[in-house]
Amino acid sequence: MKMKYRKMGNKIKWEVSALGFGAMRLPTLEVEKDVKKQGTIDEKQAIEMIRYAIDNGCNYVDTAWMYMGGKSEELVGRALQYGYREKVHLVTKFPIGNDDVQKEEDFDRILNAQLKRLQTKYLDIYLLHGLSRRSFQKVKEFRIMEKMEQAKAEGKINHIGFSFHDSFNTFKMIIDSYDWDACQVQYNYVDVNFQAGIEGVKYAASKGIAIVVMEPLRGGKLYINEKDLNKSSPEIKRILDESKVKRSLPEWALQFVWNHPEVSVVLSGMSAMNQVKQNIESANNSGINIMTKEELQTVEDLKDAFAKRIFLVPCTSCSYCIPCPEGVNIPAQFNILNQFNQYGENTRAGFTSYYNSLPKTQEELEKSGKVVGSANLCVKCGECLEKCPQQIEIPDELDNVRSIFEEGKKISDFYEMN
Repeated sequence: MKMKYRKMGNKIKWEVSALGFGAMRLPTLEVEKDVKKQGTIDEKQAIEMIRYAIDNGCNYVDTAWMYMGGKSEELVGRALQYGYREKVHLVTKFPIGNDDVQKEEDFDRILNAQLKRLQTKYLDIYLLHGLSRRSFQKVKEFRIMEKMEQAKAEGKINHIGFSFHDSFNTFKMIIDSYDWDACQVQYNYVDVNFQAGIEGVKYAASKGIAIVVMEPLRGGKLYINEKDLNKSSPEIKRILDESKVKRSLPEWALQFVWNHPEVSVVLSGMSAMNQVKQNIESANNSGINIMTKEELQTVEDLKDAFAKRIFLVPCTSCSYCIPCPEGVNIPAQFNILNQFNQYGENTRAGFTSYYNSLPKTQEELEKSGKVVGSANLCVKCGECLEKCPQQIEIPDELDNVRSIFEEGKKISDFYEMN
């Protein structure tokens, strides 16, 4: 297979693969007899996937301090041994919004630990992770940009950027505050006017900044298994069937993002080898401004269909909000609600039965050994609020989940329905 390559903005003199490997959703082991090992990275499969992607032209690998419970960087470091490090542009992120950063000195401590985890002497790009208006104040307070410049002068990082979760106005403010090399934004056909959105993409590009896109499938929410299309989303199936161009739902989403001339590289958080192979093939078919009016209309139709049927809670399952101190698996609760909305009221019994199988007290949680606690465990401590990149009012939404599945309330009691 051949890989398509694109310009990395105007400030970074690379040709970057259209597809970047995001190491946030690596495959994990399912160990039924040992709950503590559940969620452990399947190292053999993950390394095989990363190296396969690189062997087939992917030259951009993205990870972060907190991904996969803090184990992603170590795994990536092992995957890039035996000459693979020299074949890629390696990117990780400084956790500016995380509790690990409490003082100025934490910058050097964390960066040095990341270089050790990744088994490398330098990073090709170092991003400030998940900047928002609030965390940007922390950047100023701890003189982080000075620290980044110092690390660049020492040869520990080559380029400086940030990833982002906030409003367009905040994005513009941050863009104008520094001579950035790159920025990473959430962008897909549902989120064209959400967070930085298309305005932000175009504004950053006008400054020559390389644009890295994350969540092109909105955390997998723009995918529905073909077997389930008839039952859960006949409108989406009709749109796909009527299109003259035949693509899978993931490929429609990816091609939409690649169609933008402003975009340098699109990250995919792949968790299985078949996803790697399919995305590489899709990247090979990508191009700038190659989608026809008819194809763009298909995307618009898909956008409307997904927006109407699925996203009651705009959770992308990034898992930044967990672990919850009370044991609530927050993304799982929102997934139950969104799926119930997708499949309809006639499936209430099944979803309620599943919800009721989850622990609802700390005693049940400890006794069951399950890693998923129900929304009922939420005590509204608010610890999750600052961690959520989508700025979801998590305690309120969990209360909605509880009311719908424990009290039998209707979705329309809490959400405006299309």
